[in-house]
Amino acid sequence: MRRTAAAVETADDVGEAARTLLEGGLGPLGADSLWLWRCADAGCLRLAGHAGVGASEALAWWWIPPAAPEPIRAALDGNAPVWLGDGPGAASVLPGAGPGAAQAVLPLRRRGTTAGVALVGWPGPVHFDPALRKAVTGLMDIVVTILDRPDTDAADAPLLVDLLDALTHPAALLRIGATADVLVVEHANEAAVTALGGRLLTGDRTLTGVFPHVHAALDRLARRARHTRRAQHAAHLSLVDPADPAPGSGPSGAAATAPDPGQPEAVVPERQDALLDVRVLPAGADRCAVLWHCAADPGLAVGRAVARLQSVATFQDSLTGGDTVWSEQAYGIFGMSRDEPPLPLLALRPRVHQEDGEALTTLLRTLTERRTGAQTVLRVLLPEGSVRHVRVAAEPLLDQNAVTGFVGVFQDVSATRRTELALTATFDHLNAVRSQAELRHQLALQLQQAIVPEATALRELPGGLVAAARYRPAAEEYQVGGDWYDVVALPDGKVLLAVGDIAGHGIDSVTGMVALRNAQRALAFTGRPPAELMGWLNEVTLRTGGGSTATAVCALYDPADGGLVWSSAGHLPLLLIRGGRARLLDPPQDILLGAVPSYTYEERRTELEPGDTLLFYTDGLVERRHDGLGPGLARLLAVAGRLADRESPELLVDALLGTALGDTDDDTSVVAVRLRRPGEAVPGDPGGPGARPAGA
Repeated sequence: MRRTAAAVETADDVGEAARTLLEGGLGPLGADSLWLWRCADAGCLRLAGHAGVGASEALAWWWIPPAAPEPIRAALDGNAPVWLGDGPGAASVLPGAGPGAAQAVLPLRRRGTTAGVALVGWPGPVHFDPALRKAVTGLMDIVVTILDRPDTDAADAPLLVDLLDALTHPAALLRIGATADVLVVEHANEAAVTALGGRLLTGDRTLTGVFPHVHAALDRLARRARHTRRAQHAAHLSLVDPADPAPGSGPSGAAATAPDPGQPEAVVPERQDALLDVRVLPAGADRCAVLWHCAADPGLAVGRAVARLQSVATFQDSLTGGDTVWSEQAYGIFGMSRDEPPLPLLALRPRVHQEDGEALTTLLRTLTERRTGAQTVLRVLLPEGSVRHVRVAAEPLLDQNAVTGFVGVFQDVSATRRTELALTATFDHLNAVRSQAELRHQLALQLQQAIVPEATALRELPGGLVAAARYRPAAEEYQVGGDWYDVVALPDGKVLLAVGDIAGHGIDSVTGMVALRNAQRALAFTGRPPAELMGWLNEVTLRTGGGSTATAVCALYDPADGGLVWSSAGHLPLLLIRGGRARLLDPPQDILLGAVPSYTYEERRTELEPGDTLLFYTDGLVERRHDGLGPGLARLLAVAGRLADRESPELLVDALLGTALGDTDDDTSVVAVRLRRPGEAVPGDPGGPGARPAGA
């Protein structure tokens, strides 16, 4: 009783409480129905909830006038239960299984006042001993606590509800809600509640709440059924979202929490994973009935298979004086009425396209002379002038060695032939497009390799700078990228150092990259500071980039004072190696190139000391598919710290590219610049030590 009381107290309405009370408390006592009426005005009783009864019967007993049946009036007037072990008899009419079925009528009192009356029914006669009477009376004390909750909605379609309840497979009744755009589940039979895994008990009865993963498909079927007034079908609707946890797991996919030993074990209905053989039928102006199966119905599956073969027909010809017999579908294939006589194979020539006459002759010769089966496709001329492609497959009927007739099938393959023609044309078009794409790709690849070589020899620059650059193409050859780098000595003695990355791949990205790289180099010859150069480059991107964006770093090194002035357009921070330690230089928080016009970029100044190494790079070096840039930059710092003793820029960039920091297979540009110490020779290449001539 404590378990039942706890479950009843959580019910949202009186109807749900009545069902819980019948299943958990009265059912074990043998009862099969429960009625709960609330006292209304003028001495009437109004049905507040019920369980174990049909919707039609509930609607008939929705109101009970003051002249109530004698057992109900006796319970109210005497304020005591009325126990009818052998039923009410013929003298009184009460809802229930029959005149001989036991019933108990109990007043529902609250704070000294009668609030309503309950009627409990059994399927047959019952001996009400003291223990049974005490148990039933105790359960009614629970009902009083929830009698003021919302009523069970009155069913406007009780016969339809009872029909759905009588079905053994899942069924539900949909109704247009208060908002015309929202469908709600007005009723679901017991099989549907089980199939939906108790989803109807959550309180959200909208179509989205009950069918969260197929509500859109069901909504379309329901609205089409109401609009056309015809049943709608769907063979399969999946209930499981790929992102859902597996059945039996928690919201995050973890195993369900073990039940509390001190609490009653909850019964969780098994969730079904699909709606099969769905039928949606219109049921009045604002309702639809939805019926489905949880396992495929062989009969319905056979019906779908036959529907797929509507373009197939059988025939039988007799050569010994008998008739030609066609199946019903053959008349539709040949565009003929059922009143017209069927055409034997030997008489098909006038109905066949003249260019297919030889194919028909070959078919007939194979059947009659070689006495073996054969097939062919003929273009059949329909009476209205159109042409239909029909496959004819036939077998000869033999009596000894004599051919007495033919049997076979006609199949309308017009749609297949049209598809074949369309596919052929599409294939030819795709071949042409592929050839053009390959040509564009080769041009982009050649352009990229000409502008950004994969390896640049060690270069000595003004002011004691030594630079090495590497470009690693994308792992996928077709992904020609938009990375670039530039290291150039300017006429005023300063050195331009730059890297950039234009968004996207392909020839558009390469041509955009070439435009920006050349524009940046040309603008640098003006001698203007990096922030101003970056602002001009932003305008170039806006006007020539075709909507593309790019990130870039532009730096000018002045040998006169050892200062590096640099500006960044949304690019990754520069990395400085000094004294055996690596650190990232905090960049200005400025936006991408090509984002907004007339943008003013900021500058940073970094004093380079002898022995410093500065690293410029693009995101292909550090980015990973399932990770952010933060962890990638942390990995770069760690690796650069381990490689800090590599004084040669070439050794450094080769070692960095050889370490798997990024895994996106994107293209990568890396530039390492070292400021030599006084008297330090130009570092040798990886092949061995030794200094290079200054012009190398």
